[in-house]
Amino acid sequence: MTPLSALYNAYSALILFSGVAALLALSIYVTLMAGQLSLGNAALAAIGGYTAAILTRNVHAPLWAALLSGAALATAVATIIGIPALRLRGVYLAIATLAFGEVVRVIALNLTITGGALGLVGIPHLVTFWHVYGILLLAACFFYRLERSRVGRAFAAIREDETAAQAMGIRVTYYKVLAFAIAGFLAGLAGGLSVHFTYIINPSQASFSEAVNILTYAIFGGTTTFLGPILGGIVLTVLPESLRFLREYRLLMNGATLVLVTIYLPHGVLSPRLWRGRHARV
Repeated sequence: MTPLSALYNAYSALILFSGVAALLALSIYVTLMAGQLSLGNAALAAIGGYTAAILTRNVHAPLWAALLSGAALATAVATIIGIPALRLRGVYLAIATLAFGEVVRVIALNLTITGGALGLVGIPHLVTFWHVYGILLLAACFFYRLERSRVGRAFAAIREDETAAQAMGIRVTYYKVLAFAIAGFLAGLAGGLSVHFTYIINPSQASFSEAVNILTYAIFGGTTTFLGPILGGIVLTVLPESLRFLREYRLLMNGATLVLVTIYLPHGVLSPRLWRGRHARV
């Protein structure tokens, strides 16, 4: 067995969780690109996860069919949620999408097909490293192109000044709904991947704490480039495990790291302003 194989066998769950966290961070990044603060991504991931799990566990559907079905349903729900949410901005949009997450959690808690409070267990282990990081690589390529495309420029214009963007002829409603749809697809795909290596899904995966975690990934890494959320998702997934030797102080150190980054690096670790400033000083 090679050293890399031994490392993966020892930390496979952590490595896979890091990739899924990066995908979830990208799902909230795309709405932030369009100036929309949505906290419903955890619920969308739960929708994708439950759908994929039911299809592979109960119907014995192929993995890719289950993943795409879960992502499609999450995209449809995100689009439906995005249309009425267009009238809301800032903290009001965040509260509305957070309420949507609570609705999803309560529904999952009371339906028989979702396993109720216990959730679904015994989900087949079908996901490998190549599934998670192959999809993450495709997502990174997509966002690289998106940031430099007409759509990405429209998102940026809406984020900076929605009224001015509309006056310039940008279809604000269309692009906002598109951002929600892309976020739903990524979150649903991430949820479907997650359940197929954790073997379980339950209503807590649509909870407020999960929604905040996803937002934290993006804030930590920075939202000026797609690489920021990817870095944030990976680092904030690995960090608690790397601090395990601190035992009861582990969560304290994790929280302190987030506070320091928020205060001293308000634009995230990968803020272009920070690195340009350092380059100028050198």
